[in-house]
Amino acid sequence: MKDDSELAPRALAPIIGTTPGELARAASVILAGGLVAVPTETVYGLAADATNGAAVASIYTAKGRPSFNPLICHVADLAMAEAFAEFSPLARRLAERFWPGPLTLVLPRRASCPVSELATAGLPSIALRSPKHEATLGLIRLVGRPIAAPSANPSEQLSPTTAAHVAAGLGRRIDLIIDGGACPAGVESTIIAPGEDAAVMLRPGALARAEIELLTGPLGAPEAASGILAPGMLKRHYAPRAHLRLDATSVSGGEAFLAFGAPPEGVAPSLNLSPRGDLAEAAANLFAMLRALDESHDSIAVAPIPESGLGEAINDRLRRGAALSLQDGVRQIR
Repeated sequence: MKDDSELAPRALAPIIGTTPGELARAASVILAGGLVAVPTETVYGLAADATNGAAVASIYTAKGRPSFNPLICHVADLAMAEAFAEFSPLARRLAERFWPGPLTLVLPRRASCPVSELATAGLPSIALRSPKHEATLGLIRLVGRPIAAPSANPSEQLSPTTAAHVAAGLGRRIDLIIDGGACPAGVESTIIAPGEDAAVMLRPGALARAEIELLTGPLGAPEAASGILAPGMLKRHYAPRAHLRLDATSVSGGEAFLAFGAPPEGVAPSLNLSPRGDLAEAAANLFAMLRALDESHDSIAVAPIPESGLGEAINDRLRRGAALSLQDGVRQIR
């Protein structure tokens, strides 16, 4: 893993497009062990060759991410994924139904799996996803290997939904940024662990619970003693620097107000996730709007968000962003 001296400020990473020539350039960087920020339908990811331990280590270093927190490995399709993990019939049906798309499957890794154990945090499982973004799927095919790609932001901070967000957070710590436009979903993938006949939800995300349960039946919850089995399970995650106050129906002095739907009478919203109360629109706007308010306010009051549909994922991110420090019980303003 790179030492601190290698993280000294350097030139801003070039931002390129998605032409065949530009994707070939990005593939060369990844195959050489470099880091490339890639667009997906959920958020931008920080991609490296998942089979290259040194490259995977550089992801953790660039993000400041705990090495016990596993990474999602992105594949082109189900056929590629089956070389790395054991698929139950239920897992295969889920992949066939929802890939490419915002669903990550945590599965037993094959004994012959070449993915670095650092990417899987030494666990006997591997998290796999096929992203619904043609540029990144094309890049994976050019690389010919899975790419490990957590969100392209400093650890614990807000996930990036544009190339500009990546540049602001990690632009001087990585090699290249692919600009594929704004991410339409705006929150990370849903993560589940499917067994033979049932599945457990490890993280709510851009694919709603109800859609998955049409195939799986009711999704279970991970046991409290299971530890960190998948990305996004840390209590504190996705956090702005500003203090977050959730389920707010009023505003205190100096607070920004992030509304959803019609704001309370007499309260002027600073920004509105969705004036018409659309949860998909709110999910797409969540990180970008939190980021904008974080730049100008020390405290953000957030309107209540329904728990139904994509509201489950939105509220999960808000609660983790507002979480108290596990170390000393006092929220740390970074």
